[in-house]
Amino acid sequence: MSATTGVIFLPQSPPEDLRGVVEAAEQSGIHELWLFEDCFLEGGLTASTAALSWSQNLRVAIGLLPVPLRNPAVTAMEIATVARLFPGRFVPGLGHGVLDWMRQVGAGVESPMTLLREHTSAVRDLLAGKTVNASGRYVRLDDVALDWPPAEVPELLVGARGRRTVALAGELGDGVVLDSDDAAHVRSVRTQLDDARAAAGRDGHARLVVYTGTDPAHDPSGLETRLAERFAQLTDAGADTVVVLSTGDSPDPRPLIEAIAPLL
Repeated sequence: MSATTGVIFLPQSPPEDLRGVVEAAEQSGIHELWLFEDCFLEGGLTASTAALSWSQNLRVAIGLLPVPLRNPAVTAMEIATVARLFPGRFVPGLGHGVLDWMRQVGAGVESPMTLLREHTSAVRDLLAGKTVNASGRYVRLDDVALDWPPAEVPELLVGARGRRTVALAGELGDGVVLDSDDAAHVRSVRTQLDDARAAAGRDGHARLVVYTGTDPAHDPSGLETRLAERFAQLTDAGADTVVVLSTGDSPDPRPLIEAIAPLL
């Protein structure tokens, strides 16, 4: 299997279940464990730090940190801290957040796209060790620089659905997180992402992460075959990373981990 594989620990599971999932993922050889920061369940950064501390090789990713909830200086400080503690194993992602939730906590904005652009640009530059001055519509920073930028700057991914956000991910980020596993759409996003990166004059390959869901309780004996086919289909469409979540009654990803392990 050429794609990077991952599973999602859904925040519908209590935080105290995380360690058992981390240990199962580490032992299986799966490449990445993904966490959500959905309102009002579990903090993505706190859960990521715990997961990283309980593992040695597993990469831990957040898909996504809702940018309206944090000042970009705070976002960069937190990401830099985790990245320095666990170099090469932390993958942060930024996104609009669910707009209804953002309004619910008084963090809604008129232009989520503008905020995401300003926030992503500031975080990227801060992590790179730059001094940032910004006087945007939402982001205002005056000679801000991190005292402890990460020696190994982590990938900064952007969650996207529409063309404009995919283009932003290619221009400013290191890749995109896509919550659609329709192969035709994945193929289209691959092209959009590559074109946006080239137009911005950026070198290197942008990572395309695709979420896909399945119910482990539905035909358990066929789960491994079902996942192998899904991985092959999405990889062929241009996905670099395929991340699986449970769509069944139980959010526990351990049955998925067991089915993926023989495919690695």
